[in-house]
Amino acid sequence: MPGFDPREPETYWGLFRRESRLTAVRRGMAITVSDPHRSADGLRLDWEIRADDTETRYCLLRWDDIVRARFPRSNWRRLVGAPVLWWRLYRTGYVKSFRSEARRFARVIIGVHRIYAALVLASLLLAASLLRLVPDFALPWAALLVPVVAYAILALLMGATRGKPFYVAHLVDDTAFTHDHAGGAEPRMRDRLDAFATTIAAAEGHASEIVVIGHSSSSFLGLEALDRVLLRDPDFGSRGTPVSFVSIGSVIPWITLDPRAKEMRDALARVAASDAIRWLDVRAKWDWLSVHRRNPLSASRIPAPAAHRPAEIHVRIEDLIEQRIIARRKWNLFRMHFQLLMSSRLPTAFDYVAFVAGAEPVHAAIDRLRAVPIEGDEDA
Repeated sequence: MPGFDPREPETYWGLFRRESRLTAVRRGMAITVSDPHRSADGLRLDWEIRADDTETRYCLLRWDDIVRARFPRSNWRRLVGAPVLWWRLYRTGYVKSFRSEARRFARVIIGVHRIYAALVLASLLLAASLLRLVPDFALPWAALLVPVVAYAILALLMGATRGKPFYVAHLVDDTAFTHDHAGGAEPRMRDRLDAFATTIAAAEGHASEIVVIGHSSSSFLGLEALDRVLLRDPDFGSRGTPVSFVSIGSVIPWITLDPRAKEMRDALARVAASDAIRWLDVRAKWDWLSVHRRNPLSASRIPAPAAHRPAEIHVRIEDLIEQRIIARRKWNLFRMHFQLLMSSRLPTAFDYVAFVAGAEPVHAAIDRLRAVPIEGDEDA
């Protein structure tokens, strides 16, 4: 399950196919990736992977249409909605908790909203400065047009850049979606999660294992989908088909710290307590668009039910790409956020392609990682 991304699902197939070629060379594997095909209901993009003697069916669960309905929002909805949202978040104490649990990510999210506020203010100042071009006799009436002109200037700025280079529009709209979803105000996503749950449940008994992978915002959406499966069928995962959840670039506390996110916190607690579902959290302290300071359960004010729940793996950026590339990409936050979905330069490091399509079952890898002592990751 991808994050808040409006791109067509074939983008992810292309990324996986490209990275699989690199993994094949770097690890001496024979990897083939089939052409993709969309499901009849349009909710999945499926392809098959053969890595040496292992066959994997990869299903991308789609919600890009929901993202496109939310991003880019109209400038009016963004202009009105952002102050209302942040007033609520400050008033309820969310911002203080968010800053504590997600230091770097909070800086990014709060920072882009400040940049957006600066763009709004700049638009107003520029519109007001244009009054100097108006004759004195027309000034009283022209002053009434300042908000209209400022709105037009802001629309031009946001339309021309879409917030780049800091992806302001994307992250402002993503934040609005996250907190709307926290309060149950995004019914399309709720319906989509029900459909995802049906798809996931249908795989039981037809595969050697089921692995649900949630990247970015889908770190919490994937948990919700699995929780829906468990609510329908409490025995799911205990009938011989191992089930695993893998969160990558997780942002779980982003939503669970919202006081309105009670349903999300309940879902998180239920999945975490299920012995039938293994959970691996893949973390990278260099990823500024993820929350990785500590256990996502503890960060969400939910007691962890057992040691190594979830199991954790901490990935170093130096193991994935060369130092010269790191220097060039360091401040491209979105590019770095996707790095965990790509091939690693070191054959001993975490490699997404080898992880999902290699010979070792994911549930076995999680069991193995549970036995490894967890190193601290306080630089968040």
